[in-house]
Amino acid sequence: MDLRTWLDARGSWRPGHAPALLVIPIALIVTVCVVDVLAPPHVHLGPLLVAAPAITVAFAGARTTAAIGALAVAAQVLIGVLRGVAGTTNIQAQIAALIVVSAVCVAVCVVRGRHERQLHQVRSVAEAAQRVLLRPLPTHAGPLRIAGLYVPAEQEAELGGDLYAAARTAHHSTRLLIGDVRGSGLGAISNTALLLGAFRAAAHRQASLPRLAVHLDAAFRWDTSQWRPQTEQDTVEDFATAVLLDIPDHDPVVHLISCGHPPPLVLRGNRLIPLVAEASHLPIGFGGAFGISDYDVQTFPFEVGDLLLLYTDGVIEARDAAGRFYPFTERAPQWAAEDPDEFLRRLQDDLLAHVDAHLNDDAAVVAIRRLASTPQPTAPPKA
Repeated sequence: MDLRTWLDARGSWRPGHAPALLVIPIALIVTVCVVDVLAPPHVHLGPLLVAAPAITVAFAGARTTAAIGALAVAAQVLIGVLRGVAGTTNIQAQIAALIVVSAVCVAVCVVRGRHERQLHQVRSVAEAAQRVLLRPLPTHAGPLRIAGLYVPAEQEAELGGDLYAAARTAHHSTRLLIGDVRGSGLGAISNTALLLGAFRAAAHRQASLPRLAVHLDAAFRWDTSQWRPQTEQDTVEDFATAVLLDIPDHDPVVHLISCGHPPPLVLRGNRLIPLVAEASHLPIGFGGAFGISDYDVQTFPFEVGDLLLLYTDGVIEARDAAGRFYPFTERAPQWAAEDPDEFLRRLQDDLLAHVDAHLNDDAAVVAIRRLASTPQPTAPPKA
């Protein structure tokens, strides 16, 4: 069983989803009844029956917990009758305490159920937002085979500040963006939506990568600052690290602009080649503020069979319990022969195992394989 399957199985053990565990409180009730009836008169195990509804509340709903509580009360009455002490103050006090404990457990189940329904609704909205904002990447674009992976830091979250997108151009190339917006929460999600929208609106029309970079920087700065008071212009820092890429269909190269983002990697066989740009520009949102109006494009070989990896710092900065960073550059060559989807599946399992399923930051990875031919021709969009 791989790690993702284990995590899915662990999720099914949440309250109300483990009926097989009912054996535990039922067995406890039966055991206490039998032992208490057969034990010497000075031995009383009846008070242990309160454990039955207390255990049940951990994995069952209100109705099941109420049923176990009623069964425990009936067992306590039966013990009193069989031992001939049903009318004593001690047994009556035990029965009353058991009723109170069972009622409290049922109330806990009711409140928890209400919160779970609210959480389900919130998660449904988050999933819908993810599908709208962080659309799935195309599986094929010209001669490229593409796959994307997004792993949120919080299990119940679906979208954060990491982003990726792709677009086809009229001159038979594929443009990609991967980035990481500063911050977290709704502010980061809002800026993520802004950057993705600006890229999708302009990527297929811009004549050059530098023009696209200028457009993204200007759109990001204008939208994040247009309603901000002048006194706050220099105190609030909204920005995003990013890499912009253009991959021609018929030329075995990749053109890129780096804006303060970790460098892409190329896996060529078992060799790993970092695509470190000579000029790393300021993050998106800072360029225009510092008078930058042009961006340097770096060109690197990207040959047939190569696997190009784009990623965010949530991958390389993921730490295990001992504080060790995830060894991305050491592990990635092990799966270089896999197709992009299988590569990302193995990477996700290995990354989550390294951090024991608890990421400190969102992580996004895009894997791109250049094929020898175009398996599914993609018509260029109209400008």
